[in-house]
Order: sequence, then C-alpha cells, then structure tokens
Amino acid sequence: MAAEEDHAFIIEDAEIDALIVEGAKFAPRGAAIKARVPQLKHLLSFGPMEGARDVLPEVASAKAAPLIDVSDARDIGFLAYTGGTTGRSKGVMLSHRSLVTMSLILFSDWDWPQEIRFLAATPISHAAGVTLFPVMMRGGLMQLVQGFEPEVYARTVAEQKINSTFLVPTLIYALIDNADLRKRHDLSSLQMIVYGAAPMSPDRLLEGMKIFGKVFVQLYGQTECPQCITSMRKIDHDETKPQRLGSCGRPSQMVDVKLFDANMKEVGVGEPGEICVRGPLVMDGYWKRPDANAETLKGGWLHTGDVAVKDTDGFYYIVDRTKDMIISGGFNIYPREVEDALMSHHAVASAAVIGIPDDKWGEAVKAFVVLKSGANNSAAELQAHVKDKRGAPWSPKSIDFVETIPVTGLGKLDRKALRAPYWAGRKRGVA
Repeated sequence: MAAEEDHAFIIEDAEIDALIVEGAKFAPRGAAIKARVPQLKHLLSFGPMEGARDVLPEVASAKAAPLIDVSDARDIGFLAYTGGTTGRSKGVMLSHRSLVTMSLILFSDWDWPQEIRFLAATPISHAAGVTLFPVMMRGGLMQLVQGFEPEVYARTVAEQKINSTFLVPTLIYALIDNADLRKRHDLSSLQMIVYGAAPMSPDRLLEGMKIFGKVFVQLYGQTECPQCITSMRKIDHDETKPQRLGSCGRPSQMVDVKLFDANMKEVGVGEPGEICVRGPLVMDGYWKRPDANAETLKGGWLHTGDVAVKDTDGFYYIVDRTKDMIISGGFNIYPREVEDALMSHHAVASAAVIGIPDDKWGEAVKAFVVLKSGANNSAAELQAHVKDKRGAPWSPKSIDFVETIPVTGLGKLDRKALRAPYWAGRKRGVA
C-alpha cells in the first residue's frame, strides 16, 4: 500500500538484494523498483512476470530442507520498518529474543479459544501479523482476507465459524453500525475480538459489548516493542466500571513499564507521563540510525512517545501521542480527550480532532464528525456537550460534519492529512 518512493527507499536502506513480487498485481511496481535500485540483483515472482524468475512452477518439485536452528537469540530476526508518518521510515531491529518474547506473551496473556479459527482482515505486516505466531504455536487456522469489506468479512466469519479476530476500532464501528449485516450473517461464533493499533471510544466499546458480548481483548504496543506492552483481557472489560473501558490494560509479562516526565522522573498515580519500557521485548535499535537510537533509547528505556496516566489498580490510560498535543490558550489538550467526549454523544459515529493555527489562542481545537444515520445534530449542540463533559478549553472552536474521516492504510486516524491544509507553509507543521 506504500508509494514506490517508500518501497525503493526501504529496499535500498535495508541493503536488500532479492525481491519477491506477486506478478499479476505488482509487476509494474517490481520492475520500477528493480530499475531504481542497483543493489537489487534478484527479482523473483509468484506467477509470470517479465524480467523475473517465476518460482511457482518450482514449488511442486521442491524438497523440504532440514529444520536446523542456526540462529542466535541476539541476531536480528526481523527488520521491521515503521510507518513513516513523521518522516522517512526507520528500520526497527527486532532480535529473535524479542520475537520469541512477544509470542510467549501473546500465547499466555490472551483469552484464546480452545481450537483457534482466526480471521485477519488488516495487513499482517503490522499489528494483525503478530497473531500469526501464537495461532501457529497452537496449531490453529489463520484465515486471511484481502482488506476489510464488511460483507465479505461477515460472510467469512459465518461460513468459516471464525472464533477469533483482530480489528482496529474503525472497523469495529462499521460492524456495530450495520445491524442489517449482522442479521444476514451469524457472527455468534466470535469468542475473542482483539482490538488495538488506535484508541477506541469507551462508549462505542460498550455498544460493541452489548452486541457481541464479553469477547473483547485489547493490545497496546508499537513496532519498537512489538505490540504487547500492555493488554486488557476479557475480564477487565467490566461494564460496571465504565471508566476502565478507556484503559489499554496493565503491563504484560516480561516487560517493565513506567511513566516518566521530561526529566525521566517517575510520575505519580493519576499524573500524565510518557510510557517507557525495558526488557527482552524491546528492539535492539534502529537500523543505521544512531541519532534516533540515542533519543528513543535514552537511559536504557524505550521512549514510546505515548502519554498515559495510571490508576490505583495499575491500569494505564493513554492520553495521546506527545506530538499530537494541542496547546490552546496555555492549556495542554490531547485530541483523544475531545474525541472520546464527542463520541459519548448518542448521535456521533466517529470523530477526529486536530489543532489548527489561531491568532488568539495559538492553536484552536477543530473537530471532524461523522453523524450516525438519520442524525442532524448541530455543531453548537456537540460543542456544548464537550464543554459539559470536559470543560470549555476542550470544546471545539469549530466542527466540520463529514461523510468519512481519512484513515491510513492500517485503519488509524490520519491526522496528518487533516492537518495539512491548515499548517501548509507554517513552521509549526505537526507531522
């Protein structure tokens, strides 16, 4: 889903010399990359492709090689490139130690069905892909579909009796809001719905629990600490404690998690601080990026860039990304606080919030809102609702009603795209 420029950069930066391409779909892209990157000596394909070696005819006569483990726990097992939302992608060096730690955490800490039948509809190069490891460890079924199309997804769940799945919040909202789809397809086989990769509105999560039952499990992580810094199990999704539905859970096994201020001093309960992690799950650093390593791994801790608070029971609540914070009239406002307040309104299906330039306040809170079908509520009503829930500084100065909110290829809110028209040519220009 990335652009040719990004693909070429990653292949060159990672010093790749062999590329495998799906011939029927990506032949032009593969040929373009081969022409751009001299170090790319070998071009292979699945299916016929001009200028490439088609490996599929060789599969029938291929013989299994002996399974001999020649790796070392400290060796790089996976060079995973970040999404590049704040500039050029960085290669994250994940050792075999990190990947094994990740697999054991997911294997032991989630509420897996006895016989796993898992459906992945989001890219397995990212968060959904980590589920491949525990599913294979358990000898389960991993069903893949090409992208999320609600009708195809629901039909696959019903026909394959899928009992576990991973979805980002925007896709769960699509299932919640489509009652007709749920009538036509039996989704009752779902015993575990894992969600993550982006914050989920507590009010919309409660809607999902009323529809699907107590089946939700949350993961929180990032490429640099693969996807399981904290987890929130089914039992933690307690409708009698609605405030907890805004949590990302408690730290997973085998990781040490603390909230630090700017001076790396641990903050107290209820105080915001940056989530910092250490332990065998953490990456070895960024590939050929000593400058970034010095900043991100300062003091021997992985600095995630996420701000959170912790309650007295040890549950973490992510406020937002440090770079997304809006400073308006001296107030530090995190977009998620406003988004959650907006989505607690009965008429709001989804919302996104950014800061835009403002001569008086420095930055002004701006919201983009998708109303539920049939709703025609006014901006003034929603502004008053947020003011009542959070306070006047958090109430959006302006609200645009839209049909859809832009998301990245991974289903996350694309705040960068929303900000672009407002910050073009300005120094602030949040990435």
